[in-house]
Amino acid sequence: MKSITIVTLLFLAAASFAQNPIPSGTILPVKLSSSLNSKTSKAGEKLIGSLAQDVPLASGSKIHVGAKLVGHIVAVNAATKTAGARLSFEFDTLRTTRPVSLTTDLRAIASMTEIYEAQLPEMGPDRGTPETAWATEQIGGETNYHGGWPITNGSTVVGRSLLSGGVLARISSMPGSKCRGEIDGNDQPQALWLFASDACGTYGFADLAISHAGRTEPVGQILLTSETRNIDVRSGSGMLLRVIHSSN
Repeated sequence: MKSITIVTLLFLAAASFAQNPIPSGTILPVKLSSSLNSKTSKAGEKLIGSLAQDVPLASGSKIHVGAKLVGHIVAVNAATKTAGARLSFEFDTLRTTRPVSLTTDLRAIASMTEIYEAQLPEMGPDRGTPETAWATEQIGGETNYHGGWPITNGSTVVGRSLLSGGVLARISSMPGSKCRGEIDGNDQPQALWLFASDACGTYGFADLAISHAGRTEPVGQILLTSETRNIDVRSGSGMLLRVIHSSN
């Protein structure tokens, strides 16, 4: 009887998700499996990433960690002696129990080095203790007290860590930031993985800019630029994408 109940609940959760697209404003924390390189990438090339933690939805269901996001490179120009590099891309499909079409914009992007360092404890002695006792720094500057404890910005609690991995926090915006706080009434805690609640822009890259986040026309197309060198976003780098629209 217990196994039947579990199967029923899983079926209902999948059915609920299938009937309810991902709400606008939902953050998707993504770890890249592909690379973005203005010297070697080609227009039309497939782009793949995966969710780095479970993403809770307002319906009570969730998108599970590891779900694949698929997109492609739209256009690419290598740096020259007279012009910088440009690379545009978009994600358009989330593969879960069934494919979901979606449009996203880019809030933040961090290098593989930043991703690695954000997973290490701030204090050397902590490395000899269980991970649930660690304190780490989120990309963007907030402190993550592992083991289900708070995420803090100075003395202010902005979210909490999860025993299952990752964090939940309400998205925020620093004064003067190009990134927004909550949108479309979606003020529930968001899955932010290794990023701070106000993380915005690029981290760990020399001379890389998000020149078009994808919020305006062409909606969903994200443009990265570099004025002085070629763009090199390696597999293992991380992104915070934000859902603009989704459909089953």
